[in-house]
Amino acid sequence: PRSILQWNVGSHRDISHESLSLFRLLEPQIEILVLGTGDKVERLHPATLKQMRECGIAVEVQDTANACATFNFLMSERRVVAAGLIPP
Repeated sequence: PRSILQWNVGSHRDISHESLSLFRLLEPQIEILVLGTGDKVERLHPATLKQMRECGIAVEVQDTANACATFNFLMSERRVVAAGLIPP
């Protein structure tokens, strides 16, 4: 929660199992990953989401503005959360 890392993703099309590996390496392990996909909510490949669930990480996909709000809310609840944000 106290770190900012550069995520090498330019658009929702770049989000894959490999690009999400950064979030699987965080310690302590995160419970929830909030993904902001820009101006609008974009669908991610179901297999990518399934792989994250199998690692014990829930994924919430939203437009970036709402993803920021969700991240802040979850942080205020002291949840172990990370955000991957693509600028709108």
